[in-house]
Amino acid sequence: MRSLKHLIAATAASLLSTAVMAADLPIDPPPAYAPPPAFDPSGWYLRGDIGFSNQSVKRLENALDSTLLTQSQTLDFNTAGIFGIGVGYQVNNWFRADLTGEYRGKSTLNGLELNTFSYGGFVHSGADKYTADKSEWLVLANAYVDLGTWWSVTPFIGAGVGAARVSVSNFIDQGLTDAVPGFPATYGATPGTAYAAAASRWNFAWAAHAGLAYRVTPSLTMELAYRYVDLGDGATADIVTYQGTNNVVNPMTFKHITSQDLKLGVRWSLDPTPVYAPRPLITKG
Repeated sequence: MRSLKHLIAATAASLLSTAVMAADLPIDPPPAYAPPPAFDPSGWYLRGDIGFSNQSVKRLENALDSTLLTQSQTLDFNTAGIFGIGVGYQVNNWFRADLTGEYRGKSTLNGLELNTFSYGGFVHSGADKYTADKSEWLVLANAYVDLGTWWSVTPFIGAGVGAARVSVSNFIDQGLTDAVPGFPATYGATPGTAYAAAASRWNFAWAAHAGLAYRVTPSLTMELAYRYVDLGDGATADIVTYQGTNNVVNPMTFKHITSQDLKLGVRWSLDPTPVYAPRPLITKG
């Protein structure tokens, strides 16, 4: 009997120990392994851009233009460099926005104006050769739509609004007479040269973007982009003769300055942390 009691006690102790160990085990099995989610570039990023401009101006205007009977203008700007930085936020796989600031380097104007004017009771022909330097600071708030991804390349379009500080300097107006092709010889007028000091003005500006983006690494994206930008008007200080005389308020106004820019940019993500997000509608490569 004593042996039976010992056997029953040992069996009970073993069952109690097993029950205690079972109570410490999780009730549910561990979750199955899930692969890491695909990288989504949502989050803050920095950007930098370089490029060049192809600028144009609709016309030059001056308070003395009323003395001209007719005129035609040929106005061309040299290409200039563009250097910009910015900060942005990738909202999802198809929409992002950024704030950019850039310096647009000095571009030289070469212009020729042919005109006729009345002087001393006679109608005369003449010409003016214009030269000047122009540069800008441009600040834009931009929004972009990414149109899908093919072989890691994402085309995009966008638009921006902001302000441009247009600066004009080294303006020279050189009068030309007697040797203008297609015009008769001038009578009673002599060539002259006038100048204007540098001046700057702020304008409303807007832009339209289109380009291609290529993700090099999860943190780094390269861009090749075209941009049309409207910079508003520019103006010089009052024009004076080489003798320093000036009888009227007559700055030379550069009306409706626009540019077609080509830019190479880079975007650097500040938070390349994988997150769950819907995949783009089209993904290849």
